[in-house]
Amino acid sequence: MSATSTTGEGTGAGGADRRLVPLYQELRRRGVSDFAEVATSFGFTPEEYERSRAELVTLGLIVPTSGTHAAHPAPQDAALRPDTDTVASVGPEIALLRAIDRERARLREHLAEADRAYSTLETLAATLLRPGSLAGAPIQVEAITDYRRIQQALEDIIDATQQNSCSMYPTGPARQDPERILRRDRRKLDQGMRIRAIYRSRDATLPESADVLNRRAELGVEVRVAPELPLTMVIADDQYALLPLRPDAPGEGAILASGPVLVRGFLSLYEHCWHTAAPFGDDVAPERGGDGLSGQQRNALRLLADGMKDERIARHLGVSLRTVSRLISEVMQELGAGSRFEAGVRAVRLGWLD
Repeated sequence: MSATSTTGEGTGAGGADRRLVPLYQELRRRGVSDFAEVATSFGFTPEEYERSRAELVTLGLIVPTSGTHAAHPAPQDAALRPDTDTVASVGPEIALLRAIDRERARLREHLAEADRAYSTLETLAATLLRPGSLAGAPIQVEAITDYRRIQQALEDIIDATQQNSCSMYPTGPARQDPERILRRDRRKLDQGMRIRAIYRSRDATLPESADVLNRRAELGVEVRVAPELPLTMVIADDQYALLPLRPDAPGEGAILASGPVLVRGFLSLYEHCWHTAAPFGDDVAPERGGDGLSGQQRNALRLLADGMKDERIARHLGVSLRTVSRLISEVMQELGAGSRFEAGVRAVRLGWLD
């Protein structure tokens, strides 16, 4: 077949694509040739010519070269034009082997980068972390009076949280950035963390505060309310606690306490406040029987009772599979059920699905 016999196969982007193989076959037949001359014989427009040349060079099927077929160190550079637009064709088998070699070299470099990063992390861990696990960390207490440092300490301990985050706010969410809180909640819930928060009952009656509580509950945060709360408190696992220097004057500064021996004492106080508080929203729907479930837990229970698999529940709620597993586990624990089927049966008997 002659070079010009394919010129009627279409024009534009689609036409150039259809003529790429015949073009390459002609270049293979010639060995070393002027690419512009061959492309013109196929009726390529200037745009099609540039696009086809770039694609063949990137695939390694042609190599920009001089008239004497001199080698060049960067044959995959589509912008390369050593002198004229002379190119040498390359067999597909050779092009494939070269592509494999390039990917192998790139993979080796990625692995080397990963090794370097891991070595850096090991060095940091050995330098900055004390021997032993966090569970055995010593007691430390730091008084902080700079507001910016308090905010940074709060971000730090929340980022360090692996399992449970507990907080209570006697002053309500007014001084907090709602969007920052919700972004943080979403990130941590997707990691499978349990998040609990206690607010004053009056916060549930103020439109702006209630909106924050509603949005947190919809994400999957367990929210409760109580008439009075003793002090502001944030606890990360049983490792860190952030609380005010003076509960009656929270603006004066904060205490950052670390070490499970100390933090567990604060956690006991928190658990007492949690169990005496009411689930947020109970005052709106008391007929639910005080099931104590968050909105997301209740939704997960309903979907589970409808026979949905975890994947569909996750898509329906817009959360991760890990979060669904956590929600169902919490519901089973609340119901005292040993299996998902038993949880469904008990929920029906208690009227939680009405």
